[in-house]
Amino acid sequence: MTQEFTALLIEQQDKKTFTRRYVTRTLSDLPDGDVVIKVSYSSLNYKDALSATGNPGVSRNFPHTPGIDAAGIVESSQSERFKAGDAVLVTGYDLGMNTPGGFGGKIRVPAEWIVPLPEGLSAREAMTIGTAGFTAAMSVQALQDAGIKPDDGEILVTGATGGVGSVAVALLSQAGYSVVAVTGKADKHDFLTSLGASKVIERNVLLENNSRPMLKETWAGCVDCVGGDYLAAAIKSTCYGGAVTCCGLTASAELPINVFPFILRGVSLLGIDSVQCPMTPRLKVWGKLAGEWKLNCLDTLTEEIPLDAVDRYIDKILQGQVSGRVLVRVTD
Repeated sequence: MTQEFTALLIEQQDKKTFTRRYVTRTLSDLPDGDVVIKVSYSSLNYKDALSATGNPGVSRNFPHTPGIDAAGIVESSQSERFKAGDAVLVTGYDLGMNTPGGFGGKIRVPAEWIVPLPEGLSAREAMTIGTAGFTAAMSVQALQDAGIKPDDGEILVTGATGGVGSVAVALLSQAGYSVVAVTGKADKHDFLTSLGASKVIERNVLLENNSRPMLKETWAGCVDCVGGDYLAAAIKSTCYGGAVTCCGLTASAELPINVFPFILRGVSLLGIDSVQCPMTPRLKVWGKLAGEWKLNCLDTLTEEIPLDAVDRYIDKILQGQVSGRVLVRVTD
């Protein structure tokens, strides 16, 4: 087993300055854990970009290797659950936050974090989905568990060109829902309709009259990826008995709203957390993504890059220049 591997390392120079460089690391640089995994693929998420720029809400310990997603092959294991040669994936928990993540050729993690690669998914496909796609699938599952059916009406997806939003559009459309995608990128309408959106609206349309305590009943449900005024507008305009999932805060962590939609229309607000999701529902959702929910448009919504391109793509995702998913090829 080769000890050395390449990793993207984030180093703190002073209180506000963080630098990025590619370095050679060894297994001795990794924390204790049950299983060593050779990483073949990862993916770039907005959360990774926050970690790489020193956001204290994501990462506090430096030097550090981000990458909240990883898929690859077990090299060694002290757990009876896994053996050398097993194909596995890891998303969530502390991976890529304060535990060295998928932007390195190897990781060492607790066995409790690991999902066996589901039959029907390759490592490449699993990381095309990644945390963002898994979060989108959890959101769709939550809407279905809340009783929202395709014939109930349109489903709104905010932040629709992002990693979570784009997969949510594709999953909902493939499941038979009529999807209305919200975006601020006028040049991405064709991209969203190619994923299955039946309609695309600009962000300002959603926010019209948002100062009102209630808006016209429009949506059977919503997958919100951005928070703030957009989440508030979605809740205010959701139909009686509808449900809204919440998983992001790129617009704001604040929710400027009153209780009227909840007590007058019975709207449900469903929080989605993919980080600490227990293993039983985690395995269920991954099984669906490998089976009945397997997307036929993964290549359409994905751009593949090598590990040495992650540095510049971190800047691109922070500047809102990335649409869909970014797959990272870590090792051959």
